[in-house]
Amino acid sequence: SPPEEVEDASEPIKRDRSHLENTLKLNEDKPADEVSGVLQRLRKIYHSSIKPLEHSYRYNELRQHEITDGEITSKPMVLFLGPWSVGKSSMINYLLGLDDTPYQLYTGAEPTTSEFTVIMHGPKLKTIEGIVMAADSARSFSPLEKFGQNFLEKLIGIEVPHKLLERVTFVDTPGIIENRKQQERGYPFNDVCQWFIDRADLIFVVFDPTKLDVGLELEMLFRQLKGRESQIRIILNKADSLATQELMRVYGALFWSLAPLINVTEPPRVYVSSFWPHEYHPDTHKELFLKEEISLLEDLNQVIENRMENKIAFIRQHAIRVRIHALLVDRYLQTYKDKMTFFSDGELVFRDIVEDPDRFFIFKSILAKTNVSKFDLPNREAYKDFFGINPITSFKLLSQQCSYMGGCFLEKIEKAITRELPDLLGSIGLGKKPNVLSCDVTGCGETPKNRYRKP
Repeated sequence: SPPEEVEDASEPIKRDRSHLENTLKLNEDKPADEVSGVLQRLRKIYHSSIKPLEHSYRYNELRQHEITDGEITSKPMVLFLGPWSVGKSSMINYLLGLDDTPYQLYTGAEPTTSEFTVIMHGPKLKTIEGIVMAADSARSFSPLEKFGQNFLEKLIGIEVPHKLLERVTFVDTPGIIENRKQQERGYPFNDVCQWFIDRADLIFVVFDPTKLDVGLELEMLFRQLKGRESQIRIILNKADSLATQELMRVYGALFWSLAPLINVTEPPRVYVSSFWPHEYHPDTHKELFLKEEISLLEDLNQVIENRMENKIAFIRQHAIRVRIHALLVDRYLQTYKDKMTFFSDGELVFRDIVEDPDRFFIFKSILAKTNVSKFDLPNREAYKDFFGINPITSFKLLSQQCSYMGGCFLEKIEKAITRELPDLLGSIGLGKKPNVLSCDVTGCGETPKNRYRKP
């Protein structure tokens, strides 16, 4: 009948998805045992060589970052950030082909996502409450409990049986609403964002060309992204909704407004395309948008391919920080013991040291030790708070942290940093390129190479 024909004509045409399948290698099977073998060795190194020192000097109190087994074995995480209604959820639906299926994330013009939604792999479609996710220590989300019950009600997990999710986990976040106060959310929004930013392997900051106002909440977010520039990708979404000339203006305006927020010599990569399943608008640069989309997918694939290298580099970086923290606490304790006499008031003596560590060369003496970079030193103010909770007398000197069977804590962590972890990194390369064992290539030195930068 004629009315139905009219309805069919207005149905938007879906675009071809073959480039998604090919670029993300969704039809290839990966051998799982090789990965699990490396992960087991990584866990063993962490538990035997890093954790004892971390525990003994209460590193978690300083950094609020405890590494769980779930975190060691977790898949790479891709985080979607940006203002409300810029197409974050639509982009996830598109990448996973969830449109018009029962699995699809809810999308719309008004702010729709009020939760942090974790999309992960599972044998069948299932929704998991945040409270359950946080209670399951095998998952890497148990540390989120510290943000309180209000937040856990805003956390939701969705398990989807999809090939891509066997290799990566997506996190959709509530859109940034500029005229909203953080208190209105009922939980520490920025702290929660920070938790996810610290753990994300790739961060997509998505913008809509018609909403480019950079307000306070977005400024705050970019401040939190400092130091993670190599993981950030900026996406100018819905690009086919503008004429070319207008799009160029918007592209310039976006850089103009972000420039003060990102102070790096090399700006993050910006992808200009339209990430949803419908065909591009006619008379727009379809070829360009498709090329940009394929580049972004290659970027995503690179993160998945480098999962093990990044895990090992992450644990090694953590070990370097734990070692520096242990050396500092040891130095504070040594200085305290040297200054104490029979008649001293311990608290006054230690207050002097904590108030002005430079007078006692505490930080300088650590720099004099081999291979500690001044950029890795923690903030001295942090130690005032740290020792406020942990009295100096509750620690032992490093020289006393040795046992006949187990050896010395410091030697074990140094061996992990200089030998065991780089060897593990080298062993991954064996299957691919037998000669790639040097630190120049694997980036196991103090400053890992940025593997995501385009050559």
